[in-house]
Amino acid sequence: MIRDDIKAALITAMKGGDKATTATLRLVQSAIKNRDIEARTGKAPDDDDALVVEVLQKMVKQRRESIEMFVKGGRQELADGEAAEVAVIERFLPTQMDEAATAAAIEAIKAELGAVGMKDMGRVMAELKARHATTLDMSKASAAVKAALS
Repeated sequence: MIRDDIKAALITAMKGGDKATTATLRLVQSAIKNRDIEARTGKAPDDDDALVVEVLQKMVKQRRESIEMFVKGGRQELADGEAAEVAVIERFLPTQMDEAATAAAIEAIKAELGAVGMKDMGRVMAELKARHATTLDMSKASAAVKAALS
């Protein structure tokens, strides 16, 4: 499980004296713990790894947005710190589908559902998320689905 991998990496980083990695992994564990608390009241994903991947993807997205803002603001040292955190977090994410694999998955779902136009986008996106949520950036997939259906 990804959760166990993160815990083991945190212990290794602490023993190795890697302060930056230790701090990032503690942030990750905190975010996962917060998501666990939220999941108590709402619908939790059936798979624990799916929950953890969802949290990690959100953290990476937030940091990429921060990097962009820091670069625009001329704060390269802060952007470098965020980039280092992204590198640590991405170690625990499953490999993402490339564009060709994403297109193939979209076409397969489109054919299976008989989707022909934009009115079917919601159904296609729901099925895509159900099957490939952990290995796909859904914001990029949305644009790909829109292109495939238009």
